[in-house]
Amino acid sequence: MRQRGARQRFQSCCIQKPGRKVAFSSRKCHLSLNYRGHVNSGTALAFFLFPAVLAIGIQSTLLPAQAQPQSVLGYADFSAQARLEEKFLAVPDAKLAGEELKALTAVPHLAATPEDHNTAEYVAQKFRDAGLETTIVPYRVLLNWPKVVRVEAYDEAGQLLMSGPTREHVQGDPAAGDPRVVMPFNGSSASGDVTGEVVYANYGRLQDFNELAAQHIDLHGKIVICRYGANFRGVKVYLAEQRGAIGVLLYSDPKDDGYDKGDVWPNGPWRPETAVQRGSVQFLFKYPGDPETPGVASTLDLPDSARIQNITGPEGDQPGIISIPLSYHDASPILQSLKGPGVPEDWQGALPFHYHLGPGGVKVHLISDQDDQRRIIWDVIGKIPGAQDPDSWVIVGNHRDAWVYGAVDPSSGTASMLEAVRGVGVLLRQGWRPKRTIVFCSWDAEEQGLIGSTEWAEQQGRALDQAVAYFNVDVGVSGPNFSASAVPSLKDFLRGVARSVPSPLGGTVFDRWRVSQSGGDKENASNAPPIAGEEVHLGDLGSGSDYTAFLEHAGVPATDVESSGPYGVYHSAFDDFAWYIQNADPHFLYLQQMARILGLEALRMADADVLPYNYVAYARDISAYIQAAKSKASENGLSSLDFGPAESAAARFMAAAERDYALQVAPSGNLARLNLALRHTETALLNDAGLPNRPWYRHTIFAPGEFTGYSAVVIPGVNEAIDAGNAALAAQQLEALAKALDRAANALDAAR
Repeated sequence: MRQRGARQRFQSCCIQKPGRKVAFSSRKCHLSLNYRGHVNSGTALAFFLFPAVLAIGIQSTLLPAQAQPQSVLGYADFSAQARLEEKFLAVPDAKLAGEELKALTAVPHLAATPEDHNTAEYVAQKFRDAGLETTIVPYRVLLNWPKVVRVEAYDEAGQLLMSGPTREHVQGDPAAGDPRVVMPFNGSSASGDVTGEVVYANYGRLQDFNELAAQHIDLHGKIVICRYGANFRGVKVYLAEQRGAIGVLLYSDPKDDGYDKGDVWPNGPWRPETAVQRGSVQFLFKYPGDPETPGVASTLDLPDSARIQNITGPEGDQPGIISIPLSYHDASPILQSLKGPGVPEDWQGALPFHYHLGPGGVKVHLISDQDDQRRIIWDVIGKIPGAQDPDSWVIVGNHRDAWVYGAVDPSSGTASMLEAVRGVGVLLRQGWRPKRTIVFCSWDAEEQGLIGSTEWAEQQGRALDQAVAYFNVDVGVSGPNFSASAVPSLKDFLRGVARSVPSPLGGTVFDRWRVSQSGGDKENASNAPPIAGEEVHLGDLGSGSDYTAFLEHAGVPATDVESSGPYGVYHSAFDDFAWYIQNADPHFLYLQQMARILGLEALRMADADVLPYNYVAYARDISAYIQAAKSKASENGLSSLDFGPAESAAARFMAAAERDYALQVAPSGNLARLNLALRHTETALLNDAGLPNRPWYRHTIFAPGEFTGYSAVVIPGVNEAIDAGNAALAAQQLEALAKALDRAANALDAAR
């Protein structure tokens, strides 16, 4: 679903920042793969290779010698683990990863379709082949499929300007012509038949709607058109509905991910004229998962009486108005015909005319007939029981469903995870067993609202109190630039893993990561203040992918990784294997790299003597969050707020973290008690009452922003109350934060 940093380089599910420009050369590879994964010859696929990677060639599937670190947090003696990791790193294979990607992307596989079920069986067999205890876990969840989606625009004389959505097509990529390609639609869109004047709302952010109000443009009875980017698409619809709109059109402007960025597909990576970004408009910031069962798993035997009835009401997460996505081909005649005031300079897109706000000049007729039904989805769960602590789980997850073919999103992540699983399987056959249980998960229906992962997490309930980590990959590989997000306690852990994995460009992943950030590719997808002295920056976790239920509802420490590049075909029919091998990773070397990252995360966490959390870093960051909120409160006229108790609690948390860190560095004595204390600390940061107006989100430190939907808001209860100018609520949330930090300090103190 997400692309980090927007999923915010992709923040509203828009487009991520282009990677650094690299020259390309090409070669041919005569290889094809049918859906079941068998290699055939005869199909010529154009491969475009980075020059440095071309020099390495297919031999890069062999591991160059890597110097393992002499000491690693969590290990009294890392030498045996270093040898184990060296064996693992030699297994993931670029060619096999490419074959798996080809198999996974052979046909469209929207959640709950027979093709989606086939991918579940494919992944399950790969898990079983590796020796994992494997089950396919079904859930019955509410999903909408489109029956009729229609947009008609008329000028002031009643002449038809456009009728769509136009079917996606480009010369040279026949994949979009498959009859199983679902028409462009938005998950969670309401049904209806409405006609109204059009108003352009830029990115559909809160400040954009406020600007329209400042210009006295009334949205009641209007149809809002806004471009993807800057926030989650569901927030755009939410704000439009709040302001009285009767429908929303979402389009991809070429300024953001089309020809203004560079060559469009099939000549380059950017979005072609008819490509449409599908996506869910669920109010993700309220809760993810099955819209009818927040906090409850949608098992097959769940009675209807356990489901909420009014999913478009205050307790639901579904919009009550129509939302339809468009290509810029279809949006252009609507925008060109709009009258009214000219747009502010930063609202101008790249279409070849001056944009206007409206209303006037054009009316639009929208028809949305959605087939809303409870449908069966399938998670695939593969376990390796721990030899010493089987109740402590290390969970690795990636979603499998796609809006169409999903080569980058999510199948690059799935192929990487399958190679990681194969590597772990080799170790199992050699007699190794992890200390803690490792659980590999292939989630379904993520695209419609993180549904498969949320239902599974809700079903596990308190068992997740002992889950020591959740490692996520979603949009695994769209280019060569590695990046990551994590809770602060795992940021150093992830840096250490990156130092141990070779890069296809030479050196380690960490080396290339540092170089890419020195070139300005640093992301900060949250409102957190920057941290001085970081060698490489990791983002914060908001939402938009499957870590959400684990961290922000269940309190499981989490990470999310990706390898990015110019990616203009997000959620369109052109995110297919042909696009991938031309633009993203032609020799599948970054799939191999991602498999190694995921596998090392799992192995190193599963076998650690002491859980390698850095709560000193966590406490430092929280103190910075509090100081930033204090400054903002003063700037917003709320200087009377008392931050003292929260500051004192943060100081106690820091002191306890420093004491426990000394025990982690030199582990001895009762390690079980130490590990239990370390694990309970993250859970202690949960508030059972949840956040104001969205109780499903229980974490006091991280949540998706109410008006961003994807990007993180740190200490969200406090910051959002300050943003709203609500002093009473801010004081209440400061008290809840102080209590959570005191609980966390007490949890750490239990180690001694």
